[in-house]
Amino acid sequence: MKIIFTLFSILLLSSCASITEEVDPTANWTAEELYEHAKQALYLGNFEEATDYFESLEARYPFGKYAIQTQLEIAYAYYKNDEPVSAIAALQRFIRFNPENKHLDYAYYLIGLANYRKGRGVLDAYLPRDFSDIDQNHLINAFNAFKKLVTLYPKSKYSNDARLRMIYLRNKLAESELKIAKYYSRRGAHLASINRLRYLLSNYPSSPFIEDALKLLKTNYSKIKLKEKVEEIDKLLNNYKKQPIYWRKS
Repeated sequence: MKIIFTLFSILLLSSCASITEEVDPTANWTAEELYEHAKQALYLGNFEEATDYFESLEARYPFGKYAIQTQLEIAYAYYKNDEPVSAIAALQRFIRFNPENKHLDYAYYLIGLANYRKGRGVLDAYLPRDFSDIDQNHLINAFNAFKKLVTLYPKSKYSNDARLRMIYLRNKLAESELKIAKYYSRRGAHLASINRLRYLLSNYPSSPFIEDALKLLKTNYSKIKLKEKVEEIDKLLNNYKKQPIYWRKS
C-alpha cells in the first residue's frame, strides 16, 4: 500500500510540474503590455514571437483600443515570418471590417507582396527560380492587388512601387504564356499554342515578348496552312520595330 501511495505521489507531482511548465507567462498581461512586447519583437525581427503576442492580444482584447492596429500589424508579422496565406487572410479581414480606414492602401500593398511571395521556397533566396515557372495564380493575384492599390489610391506612397511591380509581373506572366505556347507548338498542338499566343498579345501588349510571340504565331499558322494569317503576321512583324504593336482580338 505504501508503494502504491508513493507512486501516486510521484505521478501527482509530475503532473503538477507539467502543468506549471505550461502556464502562460502572459496570462495576466494587460493589452498595453501585450502590444508593447509584440511591437518590440517586431522591431527586433522576432516575427514568430511577435505573431504569438499579437494573436494573444486579438484573442483577449478583440474590442480594445489596439484591436484595429493589431489586425494590420499581425498581417505584417505573418508576412515577415513567411506565412503569406495567414497574412493575406488577416489583411482581407482588415479590409472587410474597416472599409474606411486610412491604411487601406497599405493593406492592398501588403496583399500584393504576400501573393508575390506565395509559391516561393526557402531556398529561393540562395537559388533563385524563374518566376515565370511557378504557379501563375499567385502572380495574377499579386498583380490585381497592386492594380487595385494604384486605381483606388493613385497618390499613395506605395503606388509608385506597386506600378513597378506590376510591370515586372506583367512581363513574367507574358513570358509564362510564351513558354506554354512553345510547349504546345513542340507537341503539335498548334491551335492550343495559337490561343495562348493570342491571349498574350491581347493581355500583355507592351511586354518584351511581343516579337517572339508573333514569330511563333506565324509558325503555328504555317503548320496548319492558314496562308492569310501568315501574311497578316508578316505585316505585323515588318512594322514591329517602327511602332509599338497593340494587338486586339479580331
